[in-house]
Amino acid sequence: MSWGHYVGALFAGAFLLNAIPHFVKGVCGDKFPTPFSKPPGKGLSSAPVNVVWGLFNLLVGHVLWHVSQPMSSHGLMLTFFVGFAVLAVLSSVNFQHKHAV
Repeated sequence: MSWGHYVGALFAGAFLLNAIPHFVKGVCGDKFPTPFSKPPGKGLSSAPVNVVWGLFNLLVGHVLWHVSQPMSSHGLMLTFFVGFAVLAVLSSVNFQHKHAV
């Protein structure tokens, strides 16, 4: 496996994790921060924006999953999990005060 497979697996985990809160919040009709919020990174975006952002993250994560083929080795699967887990922890810290905006 080349180093590109590991980078792809890492980012596949991150993008697939990022799809979950945006898609769920959007489908539930809740506002949630996205890169498109006003002010950028500090405000809350509408539910439809979150659904689209979640679907975009799902698409990118899906493509990266297939390109990196993490199921082909334990090291790639571990790298995928690291990307997923690190972004999960960082997201929990970042979004814990989203309603204080």
